[in-house]
Amino acid sequence: MNPDTSSPILPPVKRVAIIGASGYSGEELLKRLLQHPGVEITLVTSRQNAGQTVAQVYPRFGSQPVARTLRFTDPQVDAVAGQAEVAFLALPHGVAASYARPLMAAGLTVIDLSADFRIHDPAVYADFYGGAHPAPELLAEAVYGLPEIHGPALKSARLIASPGCYPTSILLPTLPLLQAGLIAPTGIIADSLSGVSGAGRKAELDYLFCECNESVRPYGVPRHRHLAEIEQELSLAAGARVVMQFTPHLIPVNRGILTTLYLSPSDPLTPTSVGEFGQRIQQCYQDAYGSAPFVRLLEGRALPDTKNVVGTNVIEIAWRLDPRTGRLVVMSAEDNLVKGASGQAIQSFNLRFGYPETTALN
Repeated sequence: MNPDTSSPILPPVKRVAIIGASGYSGEELLKRLLQHPGVEITLVTSRQNAGQTVAQVYPRFGSQPVARTLRFTDPQVDAVAGQAEVAFLALPHGVAASYARPLMAAGLTVIDLSADFRIHDPAVYADFYGGAHPAPELLAEAVYGLPEIHGPALKSARLIASPGCYPTSILLPTLPLLQAGLIAPTGIIADSLSGVSGAGRKAELDYLFCECNESVRPYGVPRHRHLAEIEQELSLAAGARVVMQFTPHLIPVNRGILTTLYLSPSDPLTPTSVGEFGQRIQQCYQDAYGSAPFVRLLEGRALPDTKNVVGTNVIEIAWRLDPRTGRLVVMSAEDNLVKGASGQAIQSFNLRFGYPETTALN
């Protein structure tokens, strides 16, 4: 009898630690990695929940046996290095780097969800984050974890800097257009609206229900921290320094980001060039993302909607040409906790260790 070859042979199971598993991103990581056939979660850390089982902290995971036995511990580097091959860092910026350095020295692959390794230039990091970079010697080794753009580099990365939620919603729609020379690298404007979970799981007045409900407000104007990595990646794509305008807004929903981009075509639109330029835009996106499992290119009259992406690792992208203003308007929608954080980090994990890109993400 011939052996059954219908199922792919999967790579060896990896022992995984989640450092900082008590926040929203950490919870989403737990949810997905508990279902991942290539992952054995050996350690979860949280100072505030130390000693409790995963099921006690997150009862919705209680049907899984490992959640009933795996206990949160204090985040001790030696314990992580001894029990894991891969560490996901769901920690604040400035703190993550202090774990990344010794864990990498111990031979672990590190996937960092903070901003510590997203920015190549330590001077830019210091400018935007208000302090010297805690591990500048590791910056050259970090790979920016945008799988649709840097997929090949992720396959051998030891340190993956998973992008921020806002940058993901801006970069994926914009990078192919810049790389193809279809839009000007100047005058880029982005307006983004984010659910309250984007601020993290913390008790602060601005994010209490009564302060957020029935309210929409901008914040981080004119210099949100995410601008540093956005402008870095746009500049690399354009081959020239890009400075853009970005205004984030807080909206009264739990999760989801909607971004609208205002872009200038490289050549001014004319009544006779609109149709051809539209075809070039469509082809550019098709070439870039036609086979990307988590990019949904909308057609016809459809426009991005957070209700269609919440809970998924999908980003929706649509565009419109405005002949009256001569601008290209591009819109995107994503879940800030999945495609904008934990899901994208797992997507990078899958590419790094040879799993199908969609594993634990469908």
